[in-house]
Amino acid sequence: MKGVSLLLRALRDPDRLPAFSVNEWDLLMRQAAAANLTPSLLVLIEERELLPQVPARARALFEWVRPLAIRHRQAVHYEVACIQEALRPTGLPVLLLKGAAYTMANLCAGDGRLYNDIDILVPKNRLGEVESALMVHGWAGTHHDAYDQRYYREWMHELPPMEHVRRQSSIDVHHAILPETARVRPDPEKLRAAARPLADAPGLAVLAPQDMVLHSAVHLFSDGEFSHGLRDLFDIHRLLLQFGGQAGFWAGLAPRARSLELERPLFYALRYAVRLFGTPVPDTVLADAGSGRGSPGRALLALMDRLFLRGLAPAHPSCADAMTPLALSMLYVRGNWLRMPPLLLARHLFHKAFITPRVDAGQVQQ
Repeated sequence: MKGVSLLLRALRDPDRLPAFSVNEWDLLMRQAAAANLTPSLLVLIEERELLPQVPARARALFEWVRPLAIRHRQAVHYEVACIQEALRPTGLPVLLLKGAAYTMANLCAGDGRLYNDIDILVPKNRLGEVESALMVHGWAGTHHDAYDQRYYREWMHELPPMEHVRRQSSIDVHHAILPETARVRPDPEKLRAAARPLADAPGLAVLAPQDMVLHSAVHLFSDGEFSHGLRDLFDIHRLLLQFGGQAGFWAGLAPRARSLELERPLFYALRYAVRLFGTPVPDTVLADAGSGRGSPGRALLALMDRLFLRGLAPAHPSCADAMTPLALSMLYVRGNWLRMPPLLLARHLFHKAFITPRVDAGQVQQ
């Protein structure tokens, strides 16, 4: 597992990068690419003015990555403006989530952050109106299978993903941050009520700082997909570094998690941010987050450490061991278990394992 510490060392302490050998740089760049963290690594290097000390081959790759990150940010600004225009007749503010929120709010977590879609949060009773407005402006659903339509519209916390017919840009329209069928369902009205408008972007809003951290935590630790796990934990690390200096942020974080029934995701987020990135979280906050329903218990925590520490590693062979495939499979099942009751989960997994492949094969043959 030597390779795991290489990327983590770079992200945790970029000042040590000039001491890396050429071979270490080669492996580091491969791991960063696998974790979708190459632009973020460049941001850390440029913040410390270390680029001249980077080996030539790695520096050449960074020089290619920089304009990619710039174009991505420009594209996000353009797509958000298009979404605003599409939703203007509804009178709803565009409440951005995750990556787009980090970018438009100029947060450090958005620097170098690459993502494939823009996520927004709207009231559930306005979903039809929002979907129609987006369709008029060129977005269309990407999931046409009858089962997928029912899966999203009845059980999930979002519409089926939509893609623009010309630009191929994607948007996910959420009405909550966890599925309707999940064991825990934070009240989305509380999130919308506390949302912060962006002063320099009328009509746009983002979640409040504590809610932004909690949403990132629940997205990472209640999901079953960990292909971008380290990137998402790095988001949490950067958010905590930035928001931690705001008055009242730390004191209110655990109480806000309890209000939204998100104690356990917060506990995991803080635990692994501290463990992997050395995030400076006050001891009192760690203790508060790990009390009551936040604590998984000693035996379960020992198991989750073994699973999460593998799931949060980059998807690169140097970061895996013999137990990694099993750990990822168990995390996938866990994520679905948290999202659905047992009978619905069994039906869903059966459909995805046996029926969906046959439907897809039939569509390809046509």
